[in-house]
Amino acid sequence: MMTLVADSPATLPPNTPAAELRPAGAATSDWSLDPTLTFLNHGSYGAVPRAALRYQAELRARLERDPVRFYKSDLEGMLDDMRVRLGALLNCRAADLAPLPNATVAICTILNNTALRPGDEVLVTDHEYQSLFNELDRICARTGAVVVKAQLPFPSAGPAEVAERYLACVTPRTRLAFISHITSCTSLTFPVTEVVAELNRRGIDCCVDGAHSPGQVPVDVSALAPTYFIFSGHKWLSGPKGTGFMYVRPDKQAGFRPLQISSRVHKIRPDRALFLRDFDYQGTADYTGILTVPRAAECMGKMLPGGWPRLMRQNHDMIMEARRVLTSILGGWCTTETAPESMVGSMITMIIPEPAPELADRPTAYDDALQDALFERHRIVVPVWRFSPTNARVVRVSAQMYNTPEQYSFLGEALLEELRRERAIGA
Repeated sequence: MMTLVADSPATLPPNTPAAELRPAGAATSDWSLDPTLTFLNHGSYGAVPRAALRYQAELRARLERDPVRFYKSDLEGMLDDMRVRLGALLNCRAADLAPLPNATVAICTILNNTALRPGDEVLVTDHEYQSLFNELDRICARTGAVVVKAQLPFPSAGPAEVAERYLACVTPRTRLAFISHITSCTSLTFPVTEVVAELNRRGIDCCVDGAHSPGQVPVDVSALAPTYFIFSGHKWLSGPKGTGFMYVRPDKQAGFRPLQISSRVHKIRPDRALFLRDFDYQGTADYTGILTVPRAAECMGKMLPGGWPRLMRQNHDMIMEARRVLTSILGGWCTTETAPESMVGSMITMIIPEPAPELADRPTAYDDALQDALFERHRIVVPVWRFSPTNARVVRVSAQMYNTPEQYSFLGEALLEELRRERAIGA
């Protein structure tokens, strides 16, 4: 049985050469990525192994052969099997998992199931994904609740600082707390074990945003014991797009409803919990992506001897080597070491210099014209963003099976070239 909880990636020798770990031909034989790209952004939308795409195509063909049977008869059992396999992967009860289109929908569902009143506080960090802030703006305008943001420095000194600063913001009015397991923009692994334990001790409901964590770091939901745990299937589990999941602790499931209910939930089913009936079927949709996520995770777990623990260790070692390479090439141009290694999974985020003022308003197809330049002149795919609390300009770099050490050297040289070009144009 595949698992992300049995062994830590640290069980591999820490200095195992990356070349020794990497199977030849992984980039071309297992993936559909454009071979002309240096694709260093698995963290945004993932990439699906070809074997999992074939499985999804088989499911779609099965659906189209007899749609009535698929939706009316087969789907419920297939979703139960999906739950069992994902529950084993993350060590949680299958009956506590709800499939959803993505983590953003999960966040909205949790907030809309929380009875917030005027003056209630929702605790977050200033590193959280923008979808949470956007939904909180809407919810707080309606309920009178207040958002409290724990300000966490970036670069980060370490997990102890994160836990101390976050928990210092808890007050008697804290009604609900959100914290990322691994942050999106800054790539920091937060000390959720310590934080959730303290929130539980104080009787405060908490949601761990695990959009980036399953597949990057070991995840044990039962041991963590949050009120809610949300995660994406399309990121580090490498499932199809449009696949998200939400764990809801059993004592919170009564009265916990989806944002919309389907035509089936009024039917009396003594044999099946309303929580499952609510989230199993929410109208005619393509459920093949959700059903494919366990197969994608299984494919990933078979790519290396040692399964998921070794894969996570390899990707961690690769991104740490990438950080060393980028530090060597970029020197004082960038802040590459923005967190201790204990806070790094399979991504790093670097702080880069500002463009010249006359270049600040360049048109871009992405979030920053530098990202366009890296793509158009070098065929490198890597995100260039802003860390909102400080407006720092950052580049996030991912490591996955299909990447090689040479690609990070190539990124470093290209980034140095483009940063110098920005400086020269502005001179």
